[in-house]
Amino acid sequence: MVKKLLKKGTEGIRKRVTKKPKPENHISMKLGEGWHKRNYLTEVIIPSLFSPRQEVPPGTQLPELTPGQIGITWIGHASFLIQTPEHSILIDPNWARWLKVVKRLRDPGLKVHELPAIDLVLVSHAHFDHLDKKSLRAVAADQPIVVPEHVGNLVQGLGFNRVHELQRWEVMEFGSLKITLTPAHHWGARMLHDKHRGFGGFLIEYEGRTIFHCGDSAWFEGFAEIGEKCKGKIDIALLPIGAYDAPTGRDVHMNPEEALRAFTALGAGIMIPMHYGTFRLGFEPMEEPPDRLLGHARSQGIEDRIRILREGEATVF
Repeated sequence: MVKKLLKKGTEGIRKRVTKKPKPENHISMKLGEGWHKRNYLTEVIIPSLFSPRQEVPPGTQLPELTPGQIGITWIGHASFLIQTPEHSILIDPNWARWLKVVKRLRDPGLKVHELPAIDLVLVSHAHFDHLDKKSLRAVAADQPIVVPEHVGNLVQGLGFNRVHELQRWEVMEFGSLKITLTPAHHWGARMLHDKHRGFGGFLIEYEGRTIFHCGDSAWFEGFAEIGEKCKGKIDIALLPIGAYDAPTGRDVHMNPEEALRAFTALGAGIMIPMHYGTFRLGFEPMEEPPDRLLGHARSQGIEDRIRILREGEATVF
């Protein structure tokens, strides 16, 4: 294990690397069987254009945290504000009203000007719904940003003082925070020709508490590996439950049942669902994912461990 102090100007930030074989969890870009039998443009995109964008009721006031507490606010889609008594961290911040031709159907739960001073930004991969350059420019204030390997050039020049690229299982320490990039079963290409870009989730550890943000992933056995490495100490898992009926016919995201399976494999204490209700990226109805999730959790007797947050709701754990 090698500890390496980064260059001057990033005091308090350290990266620790354990050399391991890099797993290959890229999803095939081959179109799934029967993908052409439905028309995403006419069934989803065009109807969405005529759907009014839903306003989100005012959120709760951001909390004053005491030692040992973690604050989590869902902004929408995969965007979260994570707060400790010392830090404010943004993950996959996205205030875009459009993803090219895909309309945002629910407003963000926090406006940019309502954010506290942001100490650290994490981006899980380069897809447009997770890495939005305009949003990143809006929150950049000479703080560090952490991305998977080969994604750094996309965020250079946006206003961050350091861009840290992590390989799978690489760790960066930022003061009393420890950030680890975990494996995922997805792909990282922003355009068709750049399949080399990395992707993953994040473990955020602070004073004995652990938050897991999955990024994007289909179900894979790697969730058990993540759980084993954390030794059952993941307090809260932020897991995607939407966009599972993909227009490409590929198995690229988890459905609610698979997300619960991942939650169990992780051995986490509480699950907060994400990646639904903001952009319609699959054929499934917008309201279906949380209903399916709660119904399946109820059948397993773990409904009390599922926390459905509304956008802008600041919750203390």
